[in-house]
Amino acid sequence: MTNPQENTDAPGAPEVDWDAEAAAFDEEPDHGLRDPETRAAWAARLGAWLPERPADVLDLGCGTGSLSLLAAEQGHRVTGVDASPAMVERARAKLAGRDAVVLRGQAAAPPVGEQRFDVVLVRHVLWTLPRPDRVLRHWRDLLRPRGRFVLVEGVWGTTSPVGIPAGRLTALLAPLTADIRVERLSGDSVLWGKEVEDERYAVVARV
Repeated sequence: MTNPQENTDAPGAPEVDWDAEAAAFDEEPDHGLRDPETRAAWAARLGAWLPERPADVLDLGCGTGSLSLLAAEQGHRVTGVDASPAMVERARAKLAGRDAVVLRGQAAAPPVGEQRFDVVLVRHVLWTLPRPDRVLRHWRDLLRPRGRFVLVEGVWGTTSPVGIPAGRLTALLAPLTADIRVERLSGDSVLWGKEVEDERYAVVARV
């Protein structure tokens, strides 16, 4: 049997109707960031992961735009991309008046043309995509020299776990980046609005 951690052709997540999910999406503590403490925790993490100076940030699979908003509030220029029209509508409303644009498109092949970015920011999306090795190579091509990946991923569940382990993701990034740092997030319950026991982490990798 093929080791799922080595199978770059493994299927992604089951199909989800994200338009139908959009109305309730922000009810999850780490999605809507409505609790001030949870919001502050994500803002602090993002502040540590993103460049100190204003940068061009590409937020792929941005959902309702909660992380995009935090990045914009920290002075960055943000381009959000999501495939769901309902998510895009909510993200545009959330980012109104900010130095930000939200586009409808696929995270694996964002509709940004020749534009290049200082940061590719992705949370809980890469694990859903077939051929993550190819996706990461494409995303690297969207980065400027000395740009960085900020990838928040994990493995969820115990009986039938889904996700991408940190070891596999760092192995996929190794040929593409010169510096990889893994930050474990499972122990910070404030980020999730609850205690979690599964694997949750962020990878910051520079090209």
